[in-house]
Amino acid sequence: MTLGWLAIFRLGLVQMCLGAIVVLTTSTLNRLMVVELALPAVLSGLMVALHYAIQITRPSWGYKSDTGGNRTVWILGGMVVLAAGGFAAALGVVLMQTAFWPGLAISFLAYALIGLGAGASGTSLLALLATCTRPDRRAAAATITWLMMIFGIALTAGVVGRLLEPYSPRLLLEIVGAVCLGAVALTALAVFRIERGLVARPEPDPTPFREGLREVWAEPKARAFTLFVFLSMTAYFTQELILEPYAGLVFGFTPGQSTSLSGAQNGGVFLGMLAVGIGATGLKLGDLRGWVMVGCLGSALSLTGIALLGQTGLPLLVPAVVLMGVFNGMFAVAAIGSMMALAGEGRGAREGTRMGLWGAAQAVAAGFGGLAGAAAADLLRLWTDAPSAFGLVFLAEAGLFVAAALMALRIMDGGRVMPATRLVPGE
Repeated sequence: MTLGWLAIFRLGLVQMCLGAIVVLTTSTLNRLMVVELALPAVLSGLMVALHYAIQITRPSWGYKSDTGGNRTVWILGGMVVLAAGGFAAALGVVLMQTAFWPGLAISFLAYALIGLGAGASGTSLLALLATCTRPDRRAAAATITWLMMIFGIALTAGVVGRLLEPYSPRLLLEIVGAVCLGAVALTALAVFRIERGLVARPEPDPTPFREGLREVWAEPKARAFTLFVFLSMTAYFTQELILEPYAGLVFGFTPGQSTSLSGAQNGGVFLGMLAVGIGATGLKLGDLRGWVMVGCLGSALSLTGIALLGQTGLPLLVPAVVLMGVFNGMFAVAAIGSMMALAGEGRGAREGTRMGLWGAAQAVAAGFGGLAGAAAADLLRLWTDAPSAFGLVFLAEAGLFVAAALMALRIMDGGRVMPATRLVPGE
């Protein structure tokens, strides 16, 4: 037996829980540190970068899944660690108001736990999907689970934004605690006995981890896609830590309003993913490369508009952010569809390692992009006003999306990824 549609939906619930916890740390808590506590954006950027840096261990988690073991335990255990880190991050923000250094120490520890939990749970989940989903269902399974994750992000950000008005530290802890406990409980129900009756696991592989990773990196398709993931995800995450501070400092949004803005953005991502699912799979419109390029170029255009709004003062930030989310969703789901399809190509029993490699590339890019965006905004604000500083960063991000579109045009051929030998000098 392989995963049926109900089982895929249940695993999508786990993705939804992952997104629900992570969005609180990258949106609500980030905004509170930058605006309410008047801390430099680069500080929260360092914390978020830490949680992404720790996820460079994703190939190791994937390799463990390839060579045997109970994936359900890793999925649930990772979620418990992630939830503990999410609540500790909220506690750290509250403590920093009265005891800065203890609160800062707790915050860095919390983001380390978030990285460990997200890496263990997320990679094991994707490895289970890649190995136990029928090949003809992999792209659809990726779309379903990612749509549910975006739905969880959008729902959590929107609801928390409304419940957090008026803001108080106690209310923040109560809301974050409820979200984290609910995520663990729902994950436990979702993965209960889900591996029972699935296809048998392969025999344990004695190949050392480094050699196994080297084998995957030697595959032209895997290497080409890794490079594309890094560039495109750097573009995707550059605005992550500056969008809500931008809304607060330039447009006067309250904490609840800026959190709801994140929900609106991810609602747009959901619509973009749904559009690709219906258009590409249901109506057979276009191929993966075309959808990736439309998503990248549309994201670049939207970011340009967001930058210009800061100069004009027009109250159109919310619709502009939603539009950016739509194009982000188009790009992301097309890239994820390629990822799931490619995970099973090449040497056998390496699906988890490939997913881990691409997950690590995404994590490094996300940490680098978020930190670079926050640091650039801080530096530019030393020489110019906030609208111009943030606007220049958004324009730079738009340029990265254009570069990602050009790379997709070069390495992707419809739904396939071409060899990477021409992309790496000296080969």
